[in-house]
Amino acid sequence: MLKYIPELTDIVMEEIPDRVTLAVEISNCRGNCPGCHSPFLRGDIGEELTPRIIDRLIEDNFGVNCFLFLGEGADRDALLRLAGHLKSSYPQIETALYTGRERVEEEFEEFFDYIKVGPYIEALGPLNSRSTNQRLYHHGEDISLRFWRKH
Repeated sequence: MLKYIPELTDIVMEEIPDRVTLAVEISNCRGNCPGCHSPFLRGDIGEELTPRIIDRLIEDNFGVNCFLFLGEGADRDALLRLAGHLKSSYPQIETALYTGRERVEEEFEEFFDYIKVGPYIEALGPLNSRSTNQRLYHHGEDISLRFWRKH
């Protein structure tokens, strides 16, 4: 089972380049990043995320063209099933995953158009810092530089 925090679900414009993204916070995070902005997501909190809830979220948020899982949770199979539901039911909506892991298994590329990897390391900065350890991939291509500020 994958749990999400309904009251934190929101449309965002800056997480995925050129996409109107529905960002869904996933709990049961397995990471332990120092400086994490949402340490409460390590807990077993929230409500179960189901295909029916995903359908309702899509219906209630007209114009969304990307669905972002902010975290993997503790149930890999449920995560992939839900991403698969999105892919088959909403082919016009891209899928995205933010994980604190250094890398994900190759099969994740089948389910996610965008994958952000790398734990947050405060001294290296977030994705919009040139010194960051985090990377955002689109179909396997590193597009992280699209976040770097021009100086």
